[in-house]
Amino acid sequence: MPNLFLFLAGVSGFLGVGIGAFGAHALKDKLTPELAATFQTGVQYHLIHTLALFGVGLLLLLMPQASLARTSGWLFTVGIVLFSGSLYTLALSGVRWLGAITPLGGLCFLAAWGILAWLALSTPLQQ
Repeated sequence: MPNLFLFLAGVSGFLGVGIGAFGAHALKDKLTPELAATFQTGVQYHLIHTLALFGVGLLLLLMPQASLARTSGWLFTVGIVLFSGSLYTLALSGVRWLGAITPLGGLCFLAAWGILAWLALSTPLQQ
């Protein structure tokens, strides 16, 4: 399972950098300032949570049986898709109702971080 989350982090990081570059170069004259900021927020959260996903993969190398870490990793993955994906789609399409999906991704991020905090307090780490 650690390899899966490390792989997902690698793919997500690759996509995050590529999408960010696309936004900075191909879209700079095509989006309104508001939609460009929305797109940039998606990229920022995408890359931050990609690092968190990478951390989950590393944590699972140390604690392969930690089901809370796996749950956190899946929540980070779903959060990236829902939060950043909805912001990318909103910025590119201008369809405002897609913004209603974004908070679901945010809730996934919050749950993932909360689970990691719970794991840290409830599970003795190897010294």
